[in-house]
Amino acid sequence: MSTNPSASNGMPVVKGRSAGQEGKFLTFSLANEEYGISILKVREIIGMMSIRTVPQTPSFVKGVINLRGKVIPVIDLRLKFGMEELDYTERTSIIVVDVKGPAETFIRIGIVVDFVSEVVNIKGDEVEDTPTFGSQLNTEYILGMAKIGKGVKILLDIDRILAAEDFGGMDLSL
Repeated sequence: MSTNPSASNGMPVVKGRSAGQEGKFLTFSLANEEYGISILKVREIIGMMSIRTVPQTPSFVKGVINLRGKVIPVIDLRLKFGMEELDYTERTSIIVVDVKGPAETFIRIGIVVDFVSEVVNIKGDEVEDTPTFGSQLNTEYILGMAKIGKGVKILLDIDRILAAEDFGGMDLSL
């Protein structure tokens, strides 16, 4: 008898990334799709405000805001994901998150989303692994797919999406 678990078809059972991906997630919309990030990463949600541009940054880096005396870089998640840029509306929001930076530091960053939906509690059995889309597509930033009701929410690993190198050498550590 083999100590290596296997499925009935003889293929090895692979434990997916979705195991343990449960908890509270803030959900938001981008281009009519629903996404979620761990509520533990979220510091606050604010409405759109004046964003100062910073030269020589990638196009998805919209600039910086002054949030109660702290300068916070802001990225447009639509542009980071290669989606079409839209004009901001009264529903457009900035989600302020803390992401892992170099040497165990944290970086506070604002992400622009179309609109914030709600906080949902997602159970482990509601999360499936990320489907494979072929070797040319990087999906390492997706934690899993949450089946909620008749819909699917894409759960994001915000630390993998927002890397320090994306900000052109700006010192962003808290």
